[in-house]
Amino acid sequence: MSDVREALMVGRNSEGRLVRRPLSPHLQVYKLEMSSVTSVFHRGTGIALGAGTLLLTAWLVCAAAGDSAFSVIQSLFATWVGILVLIGFTVALFYHFCNGIRHLMWDAGRGFELPDMHRSGKSVFVATVVLTVVFWVIAFLVW
Repeated sequence: MSDVREALMVGRNSEGRLVRRPLSPHLQVYKLEMSSVTSVFHRGTGIALGAGTLLLTAWLVCAAAGDSAFSVIQSLFATWVGILVLIGFTVALFYHFCNGIRHLMWDAGRGFELPDMHRSGKSVFVATVVLTVVFWVIAFLVW
């Protein structure tokens, strides 16, 4: 074999015979589909929710620790960076929630047709934006 890629293309079939198999193409070859984009975002927002939960825990610990600790973390969250982190957390929360409802519909056996999948994926993104904007408009009005 003249090239390492040739060695990677050799595999065995179910009967144990050597066969040539194609290499998996790179992401540049694939056109991103709605299902793959929503899946990647669902995993990413799950990770973001884990990190955001640590921030929420820190906020609760500071609230329990006393006024001085609570004022420090409140002033941190009141900066533009803190507000941006909180908005990102709510985007992740609402996206993960809406896409979770989409997955529940799939568990019920609905929405597997390609047009339904595209429609539900777009509606998840729209619902995420609408819920986030409504939440933060109410939050800034109350604040």
